[in-house]
Amino acid sequence: MATAHSRRSRSRTSASPARPARARKSQTPKRRRSATTARSPRKWSAAVNRTSDALDLQPKVFAGEDPKAIARSLKRSAERSRRRKATPYRSAMSMLTFYINRAGNTLSKRRLDVLQRAKIELRRAFHRP
Repeated sequence: MATAHSRRSRSRTSASPARPARARKSQTPKRRRSATTARSPRKWSAAVNRTSDALDLQPKVFAGEDPKAIARSLKRSAERSRRRKATPYRSAMSMLTFYINRAGNTLSKRRLDVLQRAKIELRRAFHRP
């Protein structure tokens, strides 16, 4: 029987015998929940809205019914914010897109239409095509 030292010092050449095939584990590893996720039912996206360097938004800015008002508010917040890293247009559009994507299927068709029209108004407000 070979010792651990002698096994390690053996060179790996083509003359060495082939290793037996191992059974493969499944490709998808099991995910563990972190301690904060297991404890708290709150969404991480709410923390992003509160603490990110994107914008200082007015409260309930996305709850409005007027796309122009939503676009004006986002533009105002983006231009006044000192916490943003990108251009005002990019920050405002990113925050609107982030909100739409995080809401996902919970947005009604009517709300989604209002927010999509707000994107168009935001492009107009910043004189973008």
